Amino acid sequence: MNNKPTPKAPKTPKFNFYWIYGIIALFLLSFQFIGSSGAKNEISENKFFDEIAQSGDVKQLIIVRNQDLAEVYLTAEALESEEYQNISKNMFGMKNTGPHYEFTILSFENFQQKLDQLPNVRELNIKTTKRENWGFDLLSLFFPIIIIVIIWMFIMRRMNGGGGIGGGDQIFSIGKSKASLFDKDSTVNVTFKDVAGLAEAKEEVAEIVDFLKSPKKYTSLGGKIPKGALLVGPPGTGKTLLAKAMAGEAQVPFFSISGSDFVEMFVGVGASRVRDLFKQAREKAPCIIFIDEIDAIGRARGKSMMQGGNDERENTLNQLLVEMDGFASEKGVIIIAATNRPDVLDKALLRPGRFDRQIGIDAPGIKGREEIFKVHLKPIKTSDDIKPAHLAAQAPGFAGAEIANVCNEAALIAARKNKKQVEMEDFEEAVDRSIGGLERKSRLIAPAEKKIIAYHEAGHAIAGWFLDHADPLVKVTIIPRGIAALGYAQYLPKEDFLRTTEQLIDSICMTLGGRAAEELIFGKISTGAQNDLERITKLAYGMVTVYGMDPKVGNVSFNNFSDEYAFGKPYSEDTAKMIDDEVRKLIDEAYQRTLKLLEDKREELEIIAQRLLEKEVLFRHDLEELIGKRPQDVAKEQAALNETTTTPSEESSSENITLTEDNTEA
Repeated sequence: MNNKPTPKAPKTPKFNFYWIYGIIALFLLSFQFIGSSGAKNEISENKFFDEIAQSGDVKQLIIVRNQDLAEVYLTAEALESEEYQNISKNMFGMKNTGPHYEFTILSFENFQQKLDQLPNVRELNIKTTKRENWGFDLLSLFFPIIIIVIIWMFIMRRMNGGGGIGGGDQIFSIGKSKASLFDKDSTVNVTFKDVAGLAEAKEEVAEIVDFLKSPKKYTSLGGKIPKGALLVGPPGTGKTLLAKAMAGEAQVPFFSISGSDFVEMFVGVGASRVRDLFKQAREKAPCIIFIDEIDAIGRARGKSMMQGGNDERENTLNQLLVEMDGFASEKGVIIIAATNRPDVLDKALLRPGRFDRQIGIDAPGIKGREEIFKVHLKPIKTSDDIKPAHLAAQAPGFAGAEIANVCNEAALIAARKNKKQVEMEDFEEAVDRSIGGLERKSRLIAPAEKKIIAYHEAGHAIAGWFLDHADPLVKVTIIPRGIAALGYAQYLPKEDFLRTTEQLIDSICMTLGGRAAEELIFGKISTGAQNDLERITKLAYGMVTVYGMDPKVGNVSFNNFSDEYAFGKPYSEDTAKMIDDEVRKLIDEAYQRTLKLLEDKREELEIIAQRLLEKEVLFRHDLEELIGKRPQDVAKEQAALNETTTTPSEESSSENITLTEDNTEA
C-alpha cells in the first residue's frame, strides 16, 4: 500500500489589480525613455554658428518652429573623427542616428540673418517643421484621472480594513459582510471547560449547540429550534467568552461579527452587509451567527437627535429585523447576540421569533469566583498556600475579566520581584491595584494629612464593624493609590437580592463614618469625603424617589422617566422640594447616628487609627485582635452554640425560636 502523500498542485498566482497600474506606469516610463534614448547635447546658438556650422560637418538642420528648437545632424564622416567621439554612440553603445545637437532659437529674425551670412548655407540641408508632443498631451490628459483613481482606491481600502488580500477588488466589496468564519478547518481552543462561574448560561448555550447537532431530538415532539438568543450582562462577565466556547464546541460553521462592522458612512452599506451575512449563513446552514455589541445597530428607532435625515443605523436595523424573521427555522441558522445595554434595544428586536431567549449573565458569586480563579490559576506557578476560595473572598464583586486580570497582575508582580512562585501577598497587591489603582510610592503625604486619612478610614472601619446590617470588613489601608485615592476600606458585600430600609441606612452611616470621624477628632472636616458624599446622595435619592422608602413621599417611583417625560419631570415643584427635604433629613439623621456611634466607640477608633499609622494596612483578623470580634459574629456563634446544646425534646425550643424572630424584627 502506497502511503506517500499526493503532491499538491502548484498554486497559481492570483491576479492582482495593481498589475495593471504597474503596466501603465512601465508604458509611460518606456515612452519617455525611448523618446529620450538619443545622446543629444545641448549647445548654444553662438557655438553652432561659430564652430559647428563653419566646419562643414553638418549634414542636416531641422528647425521646429512651434518649439523654438533647432536639431543638428552630423555627417557619418564627422562622427568617425575623434572630435565627435563622445556623441557617436548612444547610451546602449549603438550608432547614434541623431539628432546629435540641439539648441534653442531665441529670435527667428536674428537666426535667419546668421544663416544667410554663412558661406555654406546651401550645403546645410535646412528643413522647417512643426512637431506635436502627443505623448505629453496624453499624459497630461490621463494623469489627473489616474491620480483620482489611485486616491479613490486608497480610500476604499482604508474603509474596508486596508488588508492586502483582495487588493482593488475591495472597491466592489464594500457591501460584503466582514464576519469571521470559524468552521471545521478553523481552530478555536476555547471550550465550555474554560468557562467557569456561568453554570446556568453555559447550560442554555450548550443546549443551543445540541439543537444544531441533533435537531430531530427536539423537532420530533413538534417543537421548533429557537431562532436567536441574547446574552445580557455587565462588561467583563464572560459573554464573548461564552460565544467563543460555542465556536469551539459546535461542529457547525460559526460567523462572528461586531455590531459596529455593519455601519459605514455610505447609505445602504449596513443593510447590504446584513443581507450578505445571512446569505452566507443560509448557504452553510446549519450554523451560528454571533453579533457582539448588538446595541451599536439595535438601538430603539426614533430616538435619534438628527431629525429629517436618513439614519443609516436604522436602515441596518430594519434589514436585520427582516432577515432574522424572514428565514425558515428548519434552515438551522441561530443568532447569538451580546450586549451590556439591553435597555436601549429596540422592542421589535427583542420579541419572540427573533430573540426567543434572553440569557442573563451577572457578576459571579463567591462560588463562581472560586471556579473562575481555578481556571485562571492553572497556567500560573503558585505556592502551596494559595487557595482559590480565599482569593474569591478577597475579590468581592469581581467579574471574570477582572479575576483574569488579577491573576495576570499577580504573576507579573512576582516576576518583577524575581520570585520562583506567585505568593499570597502578590495576589493581595494585585487586588489592591485592581481596586484602587497603582500604588503611588512617590506621593509624599505630610504627617498631619496622613493622620487625618488614618482617622477617616478608621471611622469607616468602626462604623462598619458595629453596625448591624453593614457589610463585613475585608481590609482598610491608608496607602495612596490611583489618581485621587489616599486610602480606602474594602468590604465583602452580602449577596442579597433584596435590601431593606435598615440595611440601606446602615450603608449610608458606614459611608459617612470617615466624615464623622474627622469632625469628632479634629473639630473640622476636609475634602477627603467627596466620593463618600456622592455615593450616599445617590443612594438616598434612590431610597426616596425610586424604592418608595420614605413615608412622606409615599409609595411612588420616578425611575427612568426620561423617555416618557422628555421635557419635564412627572411631579410638581412642591413634590421636588419635598424630595429634597426628605433626602436631606435622611442623610442628617444618619450622620448624627454615626457621630454618636463613634463617640461611644472613641477608644476603639483611636486604637485602629494609631495602628493604621504604624502598619498602613489592616485586615479583618487585625481588627479582631485589636477590638474584638464583631457583635453580630458573637451573636451568631452564641446562637449556633445554643442550637447544638438544645435538644428537640426540650419544651423551651419553641420559645427560643420566638425570641429569635422578635430580635430579628427589632
